[in-house]
Amino acid sequence: MTTALDSVSRISDWYVDALATASPNMATALGIPGRETELTDYSPDGHAERSAIRQQAEAALRLLNIENERDRVARDVMLERFAYETELEAQQEHLRSLNILASPLQNTRQVFDLMPSETEEDQANIVERMGAVPEALERYRASLASGMAQGIVVAQRQVRGGIEQCRVWSGQGGGASFFRQLCDELGVDGGENVTAAEQGYAAMGDWLEREYLENANPRDPVGRERYQAASRGFNGIELDLEETYEWGWEEVWRIQSEMAATAERISPGASAAEAIAILESDDARAIEGEDAFREWMQQTQDETMQALLGTHFDIAEPVQEIEAMIAPPGGALAMYYTGPSEDFSRPGRTWYPTGGETRFPLWRELSVCYHEGVPGHHLQIGTTRYLGDQLTRYQRLLAGTSGYVEGWALYAERLMAELGYLEDPAFYMGLLSSQALRAVRVVIDIGMHLELPIPEREEYHGGETWTPELALPFLIERSFFPEKMLASEVDRYLGWPGQAISYKVGEREWLAAREAARESMGDEFDLKSFHKAALDLGPMGLQQLRDEMSRLRG
Repeated sequence: MTTALDSVSRISDWYVDALATASPNMATALGIPGRETELTDYSPDGHAERSAIRQQAEAALRLLNIENERDRVARDVMLERFAYETELEAQQEHLRSLNILASPLQNTRQVFDLMPSETEEDQANIVERMGAVPEALERYRASLASGMAQGIVVAQRQVRGGIEQCRVWSGQGGGASFFRQLCDELGVDGGENVTAAEQGYAAMGDWLEREYLENANPRDPVGRERYQAASRGFNGIELDLEETYEWGWEEVWRIQSEMAATAERISPGASAAEAIAILESDDARAIEGEDAFREWMQQTQDETMQALLGTHFDIAEPVQEIEAMIAPPGGALAMYYTGPSEDFSRPGRTWYPTGGETRFPLWRELSVCYHEGVPGHHLQIGTTRYLGDQLTRYQRLLAGTSGYVEGWALYAERLMAELGYLEDPAFYMGLLSSQALRAVRVVIDIGMHLELPIPEREEYHGGETWTPELALPFLIERSFFPEKMLASEVDRYLGWPGQAISYKVGEREWLAAREAARESMGDEFDLKSFHKAALDLGPMGLQQLRDEMSRLRG
């Protein structure tokens, strides 16, 4: 070790650099240069290398004598995450890390979305990295094979989804492969490296289908023990799962009632389903074509940025840039966000997977823009990246939980309604649909994995036990999102236990923190000051957020 690990800041810097060296995919995602042509080693040996880095950083942190609050917060953020990662390692979750949305299978493909492509050197790096795909997938396969040999496997549903993604990205699903399309867009000849990447994903799909699928778990639920650990990891707080499940139902019923009232505003006498059908078919509220839709998203983000700048948020100049993007095909049909690079040379981006659609009703999309962009993910993550003089490098680049991040984004949607940006009942129905989806996620995610009964008072199969077959119709009925998108949502919940509840669970904590601050400060409460104080703390688990906000109130 050449760096003296004698402060939280130095340990943080060392850990980020060491982990970036051992995780080229992560380095690219964070905008850290130096590993542009390599891919992360997801083999057992690669995992062991990253584990050793974490253990070294944790040991150094525990030896420190903390002298100020800023260092204490930064240390506690790291130790909380390290404790969770150690727990996952003890459960050997890395040996069954396969799902349809956020596993090495997707990370190895999606890293190409984040690579610079402007210069000849950038393009050469992309092509060279394509040549590394077969070995990266082979190493990843070694972890899955090790898990399979020990009976540590994922559910067959996730395997089938992964096989389909391999088919699409390799070009076996019809049309050009992802890699060939990318080279065509860049105007470069990928040569044998493109073929290698295609063959790498084709071989991965064949192995999953030929060897892994029959050994995978035919059952989807992960059970209480694994779910409790997963929910703790995604939220950074120990949840009473039964209480959370019951609260989720109360939210479902509350939002359902508000949707009925909003439907009345859209078309007197119409049900929520009838009002939404009107909004879906209204050509005056729709956009035709991917390019036009992307331009609308970009304009919406830019206008919102200017409207909030200096009023309800202080927004640093580098954070004021955001790009709206259409996502490459093959992934899950859910919009997502990727943060800016560490030096902001790559801006934050919102990604919209169209699923082949070319017509886009807008009644729902405004809230989605607020969630993914401003004041949602982009504002929170971009602000965190910018706070270099207040936060450690770990806090800026790696800290946080889904409950913190997604909870903030859902809070941001609600905030925009409170500020008057969703007074049009059509757009307000979009907000409610978004809220309904997240509330339904709470009851479905916990219900399916713990195999809980549906409440007797509920008209939808009351008294029956949750199954994946019951989940999809309920999602469609209560959230009114497109069935094509929701089908992949059910698979996502089952393959990523505990993450789906983090939106509403996190929003509840953010709202509680704001209400507590309002009660404590009375007439002196200022919304902009609250946002600044909260975001200046940096990302963390929800329990720590609750504790730190309490300390700020004195």
